[in-house]
This record gives sequence, C-alpha cells and structure tokens, in this order.
Amino acid sequence: MGTWIILAVLAGIVLYGISLYNTLVKNRQMAGEGWSGIDVQLKRRADLIPNLLEAVKGYMSHEKELLEEVTRLRGQAVAGSSGSPEQRATLEGALSGALGRLMAVAESYPDLKANENFKEFQDALEETENEISMSRRYYNGAVRNLNVSVESFPSVLIANQFGFVKAEYFEIEDDADRAVPKVSFQ
Repeated sequence: MGTWIILAVLAGIVLYGISLYNTLVKNRQMAGEGWSGIDVQLKRRADLIPNLLEAVKGYMSHEKELLEEVTRLRGQAVAGSSGSPEQRATLEGALSGALGRLMAVAESYPDLKANENFKEFQDALEETENEISMSRRYYNGAVRNLNVSVESFPSVLIANQFGFVKAEYFEIEDDADRAVPKVSFQ
C-alpha cells in the first residue's frame, strides 16, 4: 500500500511538471503570436509611408527636411525589423514622432487637406496606428504572462531546466514618442 502511495505522489508531481511545462510553452507561443501581430502592423505602416509622402510632396515643397527625415526613419525601421523589441520600439517611436510632425505641418496646407488621396492615406495610417496600439497591448500582456510563469515558483524550476527565458516588452521610452500621431484634420 505504501508503494502505491509513493507512486501516486510521484505521478502527481510528474503530471504537475508536465502541466507547468505546457503552460510555459503556451505563454511563449502567445508572446510570439503577439510579436507577429505587431510586426505585421509595423510593416503595413512602413508600406503606407511612401504613398503618403508622394501625396504630400507637391504641396509641402518647403518641408523637404521633414520629408527626408520621415523617409530616413522609415528606412531605419524597415532595416531594424529583425531587432529586439527594445531596439524596434526605439526606431518605431522615432518614426511615429516624425509622422506626427508631418501631420501637424500638413494642417497648414489647406489644399493638401482637401486632397482625396491624402485623406485616404491619412485614414489608413490612423487605422494602422490604432492596430499597432492594440497589437502592442496584446503582446505586452502575453509577455507579462510568460515572464510571470518563467519567474514564479515552482514553474521557475521547469523554465530553467528547459531554457525558457523572459521576453522583452514593446515599450516606447520617450514620452514625446508615446503620443500617437494625430492624423485627422476634420
């Protein structure tokens, strides 16, 4: 009878360890899914920028430096797309700030605001910024769950044994960069 009790306790411990491992795998996969969502939205935004710049070039000839800055930052963001969440957040934050300045300057061009192409790109960019925000919240929630699992006892024992590590949050550090560009001029 004592042997059965010991075997039942050992089986319970093994099953609990398997459950903890599966929870860690699920949380890691959810963080990966969240990062993929952010990546898709950032690529969509990067794809919109050249069209937006083309729409504003003719109207904003005096803003050449700003247009060049947006182009340069977009290139850096696309080139840095394989970086860590922290590196990517820095690049994307700078790009968001430049886009915000571009939209603010565009307000002083009434003909541009009336341009149908510009309005379409403006709406698409606003939608994309909202999607990026939602994707970032999902990703950061998934990272939080993974990090809690990786650091909590007793799952930390399983995490260390099988190489599960904490993930980085996708945060924009500069308060000025935290502001989502306002892209509505109505």
